[in-house]
Amino acid sequence: MIFSEAGPNYSPIPHNKAHTLGIGAKTASTKRNTTSISASTNPVSPPNPDTKLPILFFIHGGGFIVGSRTWPNCHNCGLRLASGLQALVVAPDYRLAPEHRLPAALDDTLSAVKWLQNEILAENSDAWLRDGVDFDKVFIVGDSSGGNLAHHLAVKLGPGSPELAPVRVRGYVLIAPFFGGIVRTKSEVEGPPEPFLNLEILDRFWRLSLPDGSNPDHPLADPFGPLSPNLESKKLDPILVIVGGSELMKDRIENYAKKLKEQEKKIDCVVFQGKQHGFFTDEPFSQMGDRVLQQLKNFMSTNSD
Repeated sequence: MIFSEAGPNYSPIPHNKAHTLGIGAKTASTKRNTTSISASTNPVSPPNPDTKLPILFFIHGGGFIVGSRTWPNCHNCGLRLASGLQALVVAPDYRLAPEHRLPAALDDTLSAVKWLQNEILAENSDAWLRDGVDFDKVFIVGDSSGGNLAHHLAVKLGPGSPELAPVRVRGYVLIAPFFGGIVRTKSEVEGPPEPFLNLEILDRFWRLSLPDGSNPDHPLADPFGPLSPNLESKKLDPILVIVGGSELMKDRIENYAKKLKEQEKKIDCVVFQGKQHGFFTDEPFSQMGDRVLQQLKNFMSTNSD
């Protein structure tokens, strides 16, 4: 469904996998970005009127330079999340660098979350966002650079996300979040290069995406860098971090989770040994994808009350 100032224009997204999984999909366009909406549905029998679907925001990765919700792997992730978690999945696009340097991506992602709030409050809101959906159970899932954005949304929105009412974010899932820093970690120095990711690419992504004149110690790259705000007194909603055991960024990501844990934040870090960057988004329907989905199910169940 394409939203414009002239009104909604219904335009389903063609995807054979969606049909076989019993999933419907639409798109919604705002002035800043375009958003996919996928919902787990049952075309044979009507949904239980007493059961409402939770909402998942899935923020794609790509180092802030490339990527789109329309890429097959990103689209398939949305379908996997919708079918495996019985949820309505909202997948926003955001402006990319170097044409639009950070914080453009963060601004767009926040705008997409607030778009959901506006749709709920509107008198003529779409049925997909009105019927059978639980706005009190929203989870934000980000992959790679999307995981970075999910962290900054958690800090920005705070516990319970009061500025989004009646939307309530219950928790954040950071899948291999893309963080940086001037000082290399052990896994970055000693780890074997990944097929599609190495230190040169990481450095290039930061050079092209951060504000002009900035380095990877910038707060948007390193949440615990020398210029980053102190999060010790900041309350956050629960966070689940997922990382591959063979990722170049493994130590940096684990250190992020460790520091938040030391600050008594509610955070868990799950390491999938032997896996490299993108292991879930590349194969969301694999057995490993099933294991990731189980972690998300447990996290959502624990933080839904």
